[in-house]
Amino acid sequence: MDHNRPAETIMLPPRGWRITPRHALIAALVCWSGFAAIVTLVLGDRLGSFDRAGLQYFRTGPDAVPWGSPALLEAVRDWTALGGVLLRNLFALIAIAALLLIRLRREATLLAATILSGWVVSTLIKSLVGRPRPTIVSHLAEAGGSSFPSGHSFNSAVVYMGIALALASLSARRGARWSMIAGAALVTALIAVSRVWLGVHYPSDVIAGWLGGTAWALTASALLYRPARQFADAAAPAIEAATPGELTG
Repeated sequence: MDHNRPAETIMLPPRGWRITPRHALIAALVCWSGFAAIVTLVLGDRLGSFDRAGLQYFRTGPDAVPWGSPALLEAVRDWTALGGVLLRNLFALIAIAALLLIRLRREATLLAATILSGWVVSTLIKSLVGRPRPTIVSHLAEAGGSSFPSGHSFNSAVVYMGIALALASLSARRGARWSMIAGAALVTALIAVSRVWLGVHYPSDVIAGWLGGTAWALTASALLYRPARQFADAAAPAIEAATPGELTG
């Protein structure tokens, strides 16, 4: 195999890979089960010791001073910003635009639908549970609204896992696809940890958020693909006119 071919000769897969609905739903069910278990424990007020220990783990001394230097604190704040409204939505818009430009219209539509519906689900759960923010340690970042589940954890998992599943369609290699998905899982897990480090969420908030967001990305992949395909096919003439080119998808 020639690994030195000019970029102009590299072609995308004819249709692209997609996780099968059955596998997506099985993985989603595992995540939803974990999410439901945490909700039950939180509503029963049975995670107090675990949550306190998790928040105090990142602090030292009688004054609960955060680990490390001011530079480390700034780095954690930068990392947590990856799960904030601005950056995660900016990356989502870039990914959707890129998918449209290379004619993966179904994947672009599915990604947009996954993100919008995930935000609705997260908001509804927050309003139903209504858990206050922790006050055990000082907050090292601005945070408002209810605490459960962590919006950063839930929505970043939806966005970055959704992007990973969409971009995986660009590769015919299983190793490359799993690397994208594993990378998204790692990034979003570290975003979740950063929320506890900053003192603005309980550990149970971020674990539930990560599980719920991942579950939603997988559920949407299984259940929303067909309507996304129908919408993309119906809108194809307008999209073709707006994004002319030679690639097809």
